[in-house]
Amino acid sequence: MMKVSDEMFTKVLVANRGEIAVQIIRALHDMQISAVAVYSQADRESLFVKLADEAVCIGGPQPADSYLNMTQIISTAKLLGCQAIHPGYGFLSENATFARLCQQCQITFIGPNADLIDLMGDKAHARAAMQANQVPVIPGSDGVLDSADQAVQIAQKIGYPVLLKSAAGGGGKGIREVQTAAELPAAFEQVQQEAKLSYGDAAVYLEKCIGQAKHIEMQVIADNFGEVVYLPERDCSLQRHHQKVIEESPCGMIDAKQRQWLGQTVARATRKLGYTNTGTFEFLMDQDHHFYFIEMNTRLQVEHTITEAVTGIELVKAQIRVAANQPLGFTQADVKLNGYAIECRLNAEDPQHQFAPCPGKITALYLPAGSLGVRIDSGVIAGSVISPYYDAMIAKLIVSSQQRTTALAKMDRILSEMQIEGIKTNRQFLRQLLTQRAVQAGMFTTTFIAEMRQKGDEADVTSEVQNAQSEEP
Repeated sequence: MMKVSDEMFTKVLVANRGEIAVQIIRALHDMQISAVAVYSQADRESLFVKLADEAVCIGGPQPADSYLNMTQIISTAKLLGCQAIHPGYGFLSENATFARLCQQCQITFIGPNADLIDLMGDKAHARAAMQANQVPVIPGSDGVLDSADQAVQIAQKIGYPVLLKSAAGGGGKGIREVQTAAELPAAFEQVQQEAKLSYGDAAVYLEKCIGQAKHIEMQVIADNFGEVVYLPERDCSLQRHHQKVIEESPCGMIDAKQRQWLGQTVARATRKLGYTNTGTFEFLMDQDHHFYFIEMNTRLQVEHTITEAVTGIELVKAQIRVAANQPLGFTQADVKLNGYAIECRLNAEDPQHQFAPCPGKITALYLPAGSLGVRIDSGVIAGSVISPYYDAMIAKLIVSSQQRTTALAKMDRILSEMQIEGIKTNRQFLRQLLTQRAVQAGMFTTTFIAEMRQKGDEADVTSEVQNAQSEEP
């Protein structure tokens, strides 16, 4: 068995930006570790740059010139004496080549090893690995498809609708739903082209489309000494175009017995894979509460905050301890589910115009933190600029309470109190979602937002919220 390290890192480079860079820097400071930020020219005045102990500009505003520039990031880490790199999420967080480069340069990559990033990063290979470890998967192709004709044959066998997916995909890209055999050849070519453009890999596989499903994910974290812990599930079904909008934990439709079964299933697979650090297994749950694996993310999730809220476990710090070859410090028996937590993603976008990104300068900002059960993770302040080069997320709003109904009410209060000027946001749209009966009851699925907008319910709710606002003193 590996020997426990007596030494913690003294300096860590944060290879990310925005709110997650802020949170990692704060965690490092709590642990008495110096934080080094790398930033692009567009982020020179950003909050995470100001909070870091040292900061280095590594390139132009385009991600390829800065946050995806492996050579510049690793050179900076070596030059400044960093023992480890935390990749956050997005950018290089699931890049096996980067993880290997870190290892070759004697820098610890805070995450799983490169081979497992490779395995789980290829969705077709991940699916095969789950089948080998008794994790239920969606009916579909065994590996990647050779041709559209092969896709047609498999689709005829399992039945339509089906999903064509990029094997290297993630974040909702490289996916097409196909209703009939006539549509499939063109859709196959489209997914191949999008996959090649987005990921440099045209490999495509096929899955049965599970209708009226919930998107359920379960976080695991494992150390180098055999301790594997699963954490309560998250319901991430409120999404549009496969991008999450609101997440909550736990799922109100899953009972303790189902939670235990799912947790034990992913913990067993984690152990058999030899996986360490944190990762998230994502599933679709059908109306009969059957679970089907869809992918594993080998990094920290955006919505890790709600898991922290209901367990009290600080995941970024746990990641750092595991990477430093120290024990987790807690076991499965220590994990207690305490109440409910909800996260809303506040984005710089215009819901009235197909959610178009709205970059610009924030001229005024008030985020109503300061009450029990309210957490706001943000990388901006008044005067910050939302850049057109990166993700449009401004902040994550997280609330927790002993009851789901009171958590929902608290989130609506936070959204109503907050003020942001200079750019358009999805704040009003988030409030609209929270008022929907299906959301209040927890009975929504992954298609809910699309169906709501298609029916025109959004306009009705907009009027209701505006009327309510006009009556406020």
